[in-house]
Amino acid sequence: MEKATFGAGCFWHVEEAFRQLKGVISTTVGYTGGTLKNPTYEDVCTDKTGHAEVVEVTFEAKKITYEELLTVFWDIHDPTTKNRQGPDVGTQYRSAIFYHTPEQKTAAEQSKKNLDQSGKYKKKIVTEVTAVTTFYPAEDYHQHYLAKHGLAACPR
Repeated sequence: MEKATFGAGCFWHVEEAFRQLKGVISTTVGYTGGTLKNPTYEDVCTDKTGHAEVVEVTFEAKKITYEELLTVFWDIHDPTTKNRQGPDVGTQYRSAIFYHTPEQKTAAEQSKKNLDQSGKYKKKIVTEVTAVTTFYPAEDYHQHYLAKHGLAACPR
């Protein structure tokens, strides 16, 4: 089993998108990329910790590839907006790929380059590609939030 970590705005809808995929063993929402140890949701929402809301995806590479996960990542959010997805604004909502291996880094950078050159977006892709740092799982009430509440998407 392998891990992949993605930030694409509010982690509830990101988790739901990945949780549904065949070959994904588990998903955990949480925080990474910041400086505060053991941050809480309230800490991250201050926009002072540097953490992104992310989903850690555990997957079986023989059933779903990292490249297929990247395709889903690009499709579920706008990678051209810095620190914003829809009405959610702040560095915790940034578009980010946190790679776990050199191979993931290469694949993420190539995927980003290909998408940027494809002409799909009028603006440049601002998604950061950076090494994963310590991952802190979010509070229990955030885990599988949409599924627990019978929602298909985030309430707006």
